[in-house]
Amino acid sequence: MSTVRLKSAQAPASDPDQSAELALSGLGSFDAKIVFGFVPGPCDHRAYHAALRARLPKTVRLVTSSTGGEITNDGLLSEQLVLGALGGDLDIGIGWASGLSVDAAGAGSVAIETAARELGVRIADLDRRYGAVVIDDGFKMKKEEMLLGVLEKNQGLVIVGGGASGYELMRGTGYIGVDGEVFADGAMVMLFRTNAPWAALRSHWYEPTNKRVRVTKVDLATRKIFELDGQPAAARWAEVCGVPPEALTPANLEQLLSWSLAMRVGREYFLRAIMTGESGSLQSTNMLQDDLELEVMRVGDPVEATRRFFTEELPRRVPNPTAALLFDCGARRLYAQLTGKAEALGATFKEAPPCAGLTVQFETYCGFMVNSTLTALVFGSDA
Repeated sequence: MSTVRLKSAQAPASDPDQSAELALSGLGSFDAKIVFGFVPGPCDHRAYHAALRARLPKTVRLVTSSTGGEITNDGLLSEQLVLGALGGDLDIGIGWASGLSVDAAGAGSVAIETAARELGVRIADLDRRYGAVVIDDGFKMKKEEMLLGVLEKNQGLVIVGGGASGYELMRGTGYIGVDGEVFADGAMVMLFRTNAPWAALRSHWYEPTNKRVRVTKVDLATRKIFELDGQPAAARWAEVCGVPPEALTPANLEQLLSWSLAMRVGREYFLRAIMTGESGSLQSTNMLQDDLELEVMRVGDPVEATRRFFTEELPRRVPNPTAALLFDCGARRLYAQLTGKAEALGATFKEAPPCAGLTVQFETYCGFMVNSTLTALVFGSDA
């Protein structure tokens, strides 16, 4: 019988030592192999990481990340130090590297190489028993290049995660801590090995409209879209959505977040958020290329979509789910707040397995950078 379990604990993020003491006491006698600490963005990350590391046994690994909000089964939280302790039938190796903004692929490669070396395995030999959690400084906007380095020697490795974040959307620095070291402009890879059931999952609340657009002119370096379907990009986007162009600007965030593009892979839609740019252009958060066809997506019911994910899809994919690490897009939290659905959305997390997580700056799912998505690493039991 193989099982991986998670226990979460939390404390108000008021003082590093007091918060660490209170949160760790909430874990009780749980036998943890690794503790994830999710530290509110405005806090002194180094002080909180040091307070946690000093109180944990040396045999227990510690990874911390700055957040744009924190998550437990209690829902969407703010200004809380949240811990997610993983234990059970799980072996782990951790690697990290800085210099993301200079050589993102190199940083990803160093991080996965170090993690694999700790586990005593060649990257090329990683099979279905292995998976990885990746956390990067999301504000550097280098996730896709970093993932190229992580997956360079094994494109079949399943990875999930998100960007270390802050309380200001699209602004700030993402801090990461690993066993006493705290850094920004970097990435961390936690490689794991288990015989327990597990899966990387994703959920979003957008629905296909059966409309498509083709990117016909894009600047690869800046990720600016100048033309869709051979027409000025912003005007064509507004026409496809059926709203005035001014409705799809940051001044109208609720309307702007109601629409998205998506890359379809099989039956799955990987969201590609866009914003209005300068001189009639659109700004993409993802790497694009000319002649790329994308699906037009319209927002659905946030609360019902998330509830179904926890109550139907998750247990269908992972037998006897016992643990979930969650990485939730900051745009999802913002949209829920703008539409008055934050409390109802938070209540759906009561339906999840024991969980801990954070609001991130862009998400990672199976080698892709995605937007407006909740990604999850879920473990279960084969009992």
